[in-house]
Amino acid sequence: MPADEPRIRTLPLFPLAQVVLFPRARVPLHVFEPRYRHMIAAVLDADRQLGMVAVPPEHADELAGDPPLYSVGCAGVIRELERLADGRYNLVLAGSGRFRIRRELPRPGDRSYRIAEVELLVDACEPAEASRIGALRGRSVELLAELLERGDAAAARRSELLARRLASLDDATFADALCQTLSFPTPEKQGLLEADGAAARLESLIQCLRFRIAERVGGSQHTRTLQ
Repeated sequence: MPADEPRIRTLPLFPLAQVVLFPRARVPLHVFEPRYRHMIAAVLDADRQLGMVAVPPEHADELAGDPPLYSVGCAGVIRELERLADGRYNLVLAGSGRFRIRRELPRPGDRSYRIAEVELLVDACEPAEASRIGALRGRSVELLAELLERGDAAAARRSELLARRLASLDDATFADALCQTLSFPTPEKQGLLEADGAAARLESLIQCLRFRIAERVGGSQHTRTLQ
């Protein structure tokens, strides 16, 4: 975020239970609910930005209403858009930066979706951390390969292709792209989003990968014991 850009702004909110958007990453979305179709139409007439924010799992069954939200989300810009004949949308949302919700704004009767005043967050970036981040990148790729190799040969090949694709990315984009790609439960991905900067995000990701590997090792040992 440029230094002269205001850090407080308003964003329309798009709550989802199983999607956590990261900066510098992209997610495809299918928008079908009428209030969010109205929201998309409104942001297309403005700056094409909205705020993706996750709903805690224990409130996922309240999505038809106004469920509680995590306080940290990610602003996104609509980069690709297809409007279907019945008014639904297919779109690609590109993460532009994290935010923290300060307060939700009152809702007039003619607006069906939520809008919040948010504080835009700046990820920590210390040049002195470059060597440490490099080591964390390497370790995260090693653990990802180990996790996938405990699946099958095809998964191992996908791991190698993913590692090659991510290798050319800068540190921040690498961390966010890897976090976006992995299919972790919402609370874990939310924890990764809330980590401040590439180093902290990669450290948290490494812990998540270690936990998943331990789960698979424990599961395989349990299976052998039953046999």
